Amino acid sequence: MQIIREPTIYLIGRSEIATAAIDQFLADNATSWQTDTEVGAERIAELAGRICYMSLGTSQGRRTNHEYLENILEQQHGSVLEHAVWNFLITGVSRSFTHELVRHRAGTAISQLSQRYVDESQVDFVEPAVIAGDPQLHAIWSEAIAAAHAAYVALSDRLSGIIEASYPQLAKRERRKMAREAARSVLPNATETKLVFSVNTRALRHIIELRGAAGTEPEIRRFAVKLLRLMLTTAPNLFGDMEVVTLPDGSEGVAARYHKV
Repeated sequence: MQIIREPTIYLIGRSEIATAAIDQFLADNATSWQTDTEVGAERIAELAGRICYMSLGTSQGRRTNHEYLENILEQQHGSVLEHAVWNFLITGVSRSFTHELVRHRAGTAISQLSQRYVDESQVDFVEPAVIAGDPQLHAIWSEAIAAAHAAYVALSDRLSGIIEASYPQLAKRERRKMAREAARSVLPNATETKLVFSVNTRALRHIIELRGAAGTEPEIRRFAVKLLRLMLTTAPNLFGDMEVVTLPDGSEGVAARYHKV
């Protein structure tokens, strides 16, 4: 059992553009398109916007991708950003965190570790920073976590025997599931979990800005800040109007120049 205080974010997938298909479209329509970014998501968002007005070839204004997307953000044409999708694998977060994250259903997909199937006897826990910073609070928290973890292990062992005796006709996998789904009831919100999180760019910007603001739950705010730093290096033309700032309490948060996109 380990104590975790920082999330880990893996960018496992992203939108890519099919160059051959785009070239065929441009040839079929006797036009051309120039862009200066190699980031698939940035290219898809730009092309989606240009198709709306056929601002291609001799009608192509705003030659750079940054200039074009800057205008999209400023004009709040958020639907263009929905075409670009990102896939993340997130670990080192608590069940409290995912209770917050799943509220953002629009534009997202979430697949989370199942406590019914996965044995949590070797599980880790996420400690809130405000508790970790005080020795007495940390001791109280650690004692409670250890007790809950011990209860889970004891319940799982006892339930396994009872279920095996009561339901011998069930497959071993089903008996394990029955034991774990009941034993998990004593695990706290601090239990570490893992999930795959897919989200379009419009929704991602909204989540980062909303959850990175002052007054939000600290764990998800740290996540928003870390996620923004990742996106600033990955797709700066889509997230460059956002920045990490120092909040009045000294912690880090997020500020955005353009909103409602």
